[in-house]
Amino acid sequence: MKLWSYVFVVLLPLVLRAEADDGFVTTKGHQLILNGSPFYANGFNAYWLMYFASDPSLRPKVSLAYQQAVNHSLAIGRTMAFNDGGSNPLQISPGQYNEKMFQGLDFVVAEARKYGIKLILSLVNNFANLGGRKQYVEWARNQGQSISSEDDFYTNSVVKGFYKNHVKTVLTRINTITGVAYKDDSTIMAWELMNEPRCLSDRSGNTVQAWIKEMAAYLKSIDGKHLLEVGLEGFYNQARYQGNPNFQVGTDFIANNQIPEIDFATVHSYPDEWLSGSSFEDQLSFLNTWLKEHTQDAQNVLHKPVLFAEFGKSKKDGGADKRDRLYHAIYSAVYSSAKGGGAATGAVFWQLLVEGMGSYGDGYEVVFSEDPSTANLISQESAKMIKIRKKHANLRNIRHKGRP
Repeated sequence: MKLWSYVFVVLLPLVLRAEADDGFVTTKGHQLILNGSPFYANGFNAYWLMYFASDPSLRPKVSLAYQQAVNHSLAIGRTMAFNDGGSNPLQISPGQYNEKMFQGLDFVVAEARKYGIKLILSLVNNFANLGGRKQYVEWARNQGQSISSEDDFYTNSVVKGFYKNHVKTVLTRINTITGVAYKDDSTIMAWELMNEPRCLSDRSGNTVQAWIKEMAAYLKSIDGKHLLEVGLEGFYNQARYQGNPNFQVGTDFIANNQIPEIDFATVHSYPDEWLSGSSFEDQLSFLNTWLKEHTQDAQNVLHKPVLFAEFGKSKKDGGADKRDRLYHAIYSAVYSSAKGGGAATGAVFWQLLVEGMGSYGDGYEVVFSEDPSTANLISQESAKMIKIRKKHANLRNIRHKGRP
């Protein structure tokens, strides 16, 4: 996550809006399933939704983002269900919440349902932006806990208790707009344990693995209806370091996603950051291998779906042309898998902004009206995913009609 990073016919997304509102997204083998049919879809990241929605005067920006997403054939939105400490927090201190900010999140969920957007809600940040692990261990330190580093987030019992309380609070929240508990709302596609977990003090991956097992089991004990994913970037363990961009972060794409309570895998893709000293062509070459390996591992080793949940390229380095080439590489790899019923279920770009949000830009943002070539590419590629969904839905309807 970077901070936590034309004319188009809109009939297709509008046709699917009512369908997208119904039912929980589930899994079957290496596919996501919605209403009995495979669910292949692209989406967007927008970390700012809760913050804007907490101010009624800014809520039209949230609605506009959803409308524009649907108009560009996007069906998945990934955002945060956290902001720990600091200014305008969701969680003021352990167990103490800002009702105004929570009502903002209520609006984010309720409004997504109107537009047929399925949400992925992340529960904490690995990084210090918006609180994250750093804020949790600081809270514990202030209560007299002996804290040696931010990595104690994964092992300290008091810190883990803080996190579990946040999970329970969010999952059992009754939406003030809809009256539906989050854990019962099918608008939410999945929970994410953490945005981009890392543990540099234990690069073997054992510390993060133990934490995922504990927290995944805890979350599922509260909510057995929703899907769960870790929030991984996709880095392999020490035995497969060749697949990483020259560094390890204490996670293991295979082992972490093999935990039974984890329903699908995620991968992030930022070759411009990871290989900043390499040429763009070398970055693209790495990316193509990265996409291929993770799709194959999801399908043949994990036997679970994989969502490419963050990707992007800064416009500050190479402009729209290079960014569009990177987007096209990712969308093409995902579509190639999806059209054959494969494990790659979608691609979610970082990040969507709407007009008048210039101060929130990080170089990776897409404003549809200001980035026409990228907007058209997103529309065209995402419409192809809708066609896959429609094909599977039509086949399912034909099979049902053929039954006596």
